[in-house]
Amino acid sequence: MKSIRFRDPAGATRMGEFVDGGIEFANDRYELEEVDVLPPSEPSKVVCIGRNYADHAAEMDSELPDRPLLFLKPPNALAGHGDTVTLPAGKERIDHEAELGVVIATQCRDVAEADAMNVVAGFTCVNDLSNRDDQRQEQNWVRGKAFDGAAPIGPVLASPGEVPPDAYVRSRVNGELRQDGSREQLIFSIPELIAEITSYMTLEPGDVIATGTPEGVGSLQDGDEVEIEVEGVGTLEHTVRIP
Repeated sequence: MKSIRFRDPAGATRMGEFVDGGIEFANDRYELEEVDVLPPSEPSKVVCIGRNYADHAAEMDSELPDRPLLFLKPPNALAGHGDTVTLPAGKERIDHEAELGVVIATQCRDVAEADAMNVVAGFTCVNDLSNRDDQRQEQNWVRGKAFDGAAPIGPVLASPGEVPPDAYVRSRVNGELRQDGSREQLIFSIPELIAEITSYMTLEPGDVIATGTPEGVGSLQDGDEVEIEVEGVGTLEHTVRIP
């Protein structure tokens, strides 16, 4: 099943089912053009994983981590399917990063790897937009990773069974394929990530884990149209604006 969070024509926020390209809620059906598609959850935080694909670490000339490299994006970074994201002005390079997102179902702490999938509500698409100018100058990556709109997420929440173990993770910019990786290439698996993260912090319902990006990241220009596709989820689409 695929769930989709949206704002209906009357302005009410709903969670419907995505069926045959449209949204079903109660006895009503909406086409995507009739509603505002919202991020599929309201996370208290997005926990992002750096260098979780060996080929991406290599293209960034970085060493592979010996444990998951964690950083956070706050709620102000969220953007949704169909949004126009305004990027920070005056930067030389702001990159797209296609990622598989894991949405948490229940409050959890100290989760064992063997139990990790029990706390997963489903999967979604994430674009980990990255301001490289400032990221390279700071250790905590707040300017580089946590600016407004830096985490487009969506369009749906797919149940875990919808997304195969070798699901592809892709990005396109203006229709050109930029990234083409796979879930099976993750250095640290989803259960390993959940166990590691919850050994340090409580995850809340709706929190998102962005599991890392494959090689092929690249810079964005004003007006670019971005697509993030995860097999079994669908395609997150947004545009970017640079003042």
